[in-house]
Amino acid sequence: MPVDPLERITNLLALLLETREPLSQDRIVHELSGQYPADPTARRAAFERDKAALRAEGVVIEQTYLADGGTGYRIDRSAYELGDLGLSDDEKRALQLAMATVHLGVDWGDDALRKLAPEPPGAGSTNPVATAAAVLPSMPALAGLFAAHAARCWVSFSYRGRARRVDPLGLLSRGGNWYLVGYDHSHGEQRVFRVDRVEGDVEIGDAGSFEVPDGFDPSGALATDMKAIGGVGDDPTEAVVRIDSAWARRVVAELGPERVVARQADGTVLVRVPCTNRSAFRSWVLGMLEHAEVLEPPEVRAEVVGWLEAIE
Repeated sequence: MPVDPLERITNLLALLLETREPLSQDRIVHELSGQYPADPTARRAAFERDKAALRAEGVVIEQTYLADGGTGYRIDRSAYELGDLGLSDDEKRALQLAMATVHLGVDWGDDALRKLAPEPPGAGSTNPVATAAAVLPSMPALAGLFAAHAARCWVSFSYRGRARRVDPLGLLSRGGNWYLVGYDHSHGEQRVFRVDRVEGDVEIGDAGSFEVPDGFDPSGALATDMKAIGGVGDDPTEAVVRIDSAWARRVVAELGPERVVARQADGTVLVRVPCTNRSAFRSWVLGMLEHAEVLEPPEVRAEVVGWLEAIE
């Protein structure tokens, strides 16, 4: 089955960031099993293209001579990651707003990938807003919601055919989707809204109309299991996936034992996984190549099979 080059490059980046020792090309190919061509010449060419692509984006890949005379590769995380910029909370909110406003229209596979890293909760920031890595889909409502959050303005919009008035307490990205966490005046309680499901224009009210509670963390409003690849807080759909013994232990550790539906004698496990966000779910499944198979529900299995047949 062909591997998406962007997915392979992303996996290569993650591997080189996580390793504590330089890895040879053979070791990298082994760790990224099935993602590089079997033919040695094609494999070398693909590996060189991937390195060139990362370097073109400013990623510094260190090369070291190994004891066997080969070359080892790694990425120094301290040199790769962005350090503390010394920004105030207001400056961070302005930067987040600028990122949302300027880059939403960038067309890179229909999404623009941008990295923004504010202080984590508990590190002194009174208003953590974004997650460390976010896929920013182009959607008209997002920039207005960021602006309203920064200025503490109430917002009103239509959602599922109903008018809502909300105090935008925070925004964050999970599994390729943006979520608004806010106090919904219509229901008198805090609720979570998928930003891409906001209908029509967003009306922005008066500045300073609400205050964010001290220590508020929007990530606490979202489920954390499976990196929220399901429709967190909104119409959850789940699939049963068969994971063979080669990946079973890793997947169970990732999901938690409560997600295991059945265990088989050969080490295979059946797990129940959120799948409302089809794109994120598909990426998770395909990342395991032939080691994962979607069993149910039938419509989700048919979607994955159809997608695979379309790319063959």
